[in-house]
Amino acid sequence: MIKVSVVTVAYNSEKTIAKTIESVLNQTYLEIEYLIIDGASKDRTVQIAKSYQKQFDDKGYTYRIISEPDCGMYDALNKGVALAQGEIIGQINSDDWYENNALQRVVETYEKEKFDVFWADLRIIKPTGNIIKHAKNSWFASSRYWNHPTTFIRAELYKANPYALISMYDDYDLFLRLRNQNAKIVTLNEVLADFNFGGMSTQKNWKETKNRIRLKCNNFKRNGYGWLYYIDSILIEVAKYLLS
Repeated sequence: MIKVSVVTVAYNSEKTIAKTIESVLNQTYLEIEYLIIDGASKDRTVQIAKSYQKQFDDKGYTYRIISEPDCGMYDALNKGVALAQGEIIGQINSDDWYENNALQRVVETYEKEKFDVFWADLRIIKPTGNIIKHAKNSWFASSRYWNHPTTFIRAELYKANPYALISMYDDYDLFLRLRNQNAKIVTLNEVLADFNFGGMSTQKNWKETKNRIRLKCNNFKRNGYGWLYYIDSILIEVAKYLLS
């Protein structure tokens, strides 16, 4: 069987991490390695994670918890990817969760398509009502079509392309780099993960909006994308600001 590695980065996540862990534990797929990379949390995050060790052992899943200081989310992700032993690697945040059949559907797609990069539909959980963000591999490299929590990358490619540790959009920078390398991209129009709306990329004041526009445009510039992508980033972020 194809081994799938999943990495969760955590820091002071005691209120949410149990649901994330259980979503991996309850997968219908059986060949799983799960790595929790904790940034030396000061709350009960590590204790909660350790309390699941026996349940993972009983299912035959590889389960590792590493807790040490890091330089932020993407530094921790780089650590997790470097340690992962699976053929394909995914990442789920410590306040998000997978659907029970997520890894099964990823492997089925991989066996059929042999992708380099994969992502699927995402359910976004909002106080005003849930929405589905649909996956699409478009010629136009917009984040409106891409969902990081449902992204899985072939391990060899992932390990050769660590996150740049430049900004909170390092994940999209990686996506653009892989596109530029002509990676084989496959998408699936099924909801495979659930995302809690909020956090550093969803702040709604004008100062943060301008900062997000600057960071996104820098990503596009660094990866050789032109003015059309800058305009798209501006329109998306201004729309988010006005609708907040």
